[in-house]
Amino acid sequence: MVTESGTRHGGEPQEAPQAGGRQKAPQAGEHGRSRQAAEPAGHGAGSAPARPTAPTPWSRVAALAAGVAVLIAVVIAAFAWPAVNSAPHELPVAVVAPPPVAEQVAGLVAERAGEDALDVTVLPDRSTAEQAIRDREVYGAIVLGPQGGEVLTASAAGPVVAQLLGQLAAAVPEGAGGPARVTDLVPLPEDDPRGVGLASAVLPLVIAGIVSGVLASLRVRGTGRQVATVLGVSALAGTALALVLQTWLGAIGGSFWAVTGVLALGAAAIGSTLLGLYRVLREPGIGLGAVTMVLLGNPLSGVSSAPEMLPAGWGQLGQLLPPGATGSALRSVAWFDGAGSGRAFTVLAVWLAVGLALALVPRRLSPAG
Repeated sequence: MVTESGTRHGGEPQEAPQAGGRQKAPQAGEHGRSRQAAEPAGHGAGSAPARPTAPTPWSRVAALAAGVAVLIAVVIAAFAWPAVNSAPHELPVAVVAPPPVAEQVAGLVAERAGEDALDVTVLPDRSTAEQAIRDREVYGAIVLGPQGGEVLTASAAGPVVAQLLGQLAAAVPEGAGGPARVTDLVPLPEDDPRGVGLASAVLPLVIAGIVSGVLASLRVRGTGRQVATVLGVSALAGTALALVLQTWLGAIGGSFWAVTGVLALGAAAIGSTLLGLYRVLREPGIGLGAVTMVLLGNPLSGVSSAPEMLPAGWGQLGQLLPPGATGSALRSVAWFDGAGSGRAFTVLAVWLAVGLALALVPRRLSPAG
């Protein structure tokens, strides 16, 4: 019997706990029970050993290797085919000359460049041709008069096209006023006379749009927050691209904020499309959207040359996709005060609106919630 003073009946003192709160060591039987409880299920003495994992079948290894080879072939074909088959197709060009001479020049141009290479429009005078170039109605003009021949170009509208028109200027016969001198009305910046900076911006723009859509779809919950993620990432990506292209490299002219807005709109159009496709198709929708933008939108954008320089029909398709529309709108805003950008902005607005509309579609929950 234990009393309140901590002594046993009979006057014997009670054993105090050891310093530090250590308790008495458990008995041998308790050790055994503890070890048995700590052992995970299925690993006891009587359990069967785990079976080794079977090696991957050779047929599957061969299928994986063949799939990668096919994927690489598709990627190189998507990027190389439009470039290798680049040639003018109904390229809009103006001719300023008396009617008989204009017909002669049009025939000469068709003979050298191809029957369907140029879409020739006869204009009354040089000032009208110059305004048509600045309005992005034509890429250039061949002007013939008493003072000789002149070819008006705009390398900012497409350096490859300007080079082609320069070659035509050298081919104008002396009887028609040639060889013609070349005047670049809207040149590219001195820091990037070949337009490499603008052409190089398309793939980073596509990547920014894809990243914004993937992050919003897979890492953010809540429709409003997902939309805000796409718009926020696109705005920051557009600002970063504008800083590099215009402020650092000097490859793009125009207003900094206008350029930023175009780049942000292009990225948002791509990101919202991926978000909407994810809402409808889940992960396959992201793959479908990314493949479309990378393997179709990027090589068919025509930014490195011109949409009319791509194989017939494919240039028009590229302008209906966000990368191509963004490139055209960016050229117009950077060097032509926005002239000729209406269609491009309409295409981007449609992609953005459709993507956001799909993202707002209520998702049917499973019975498990």
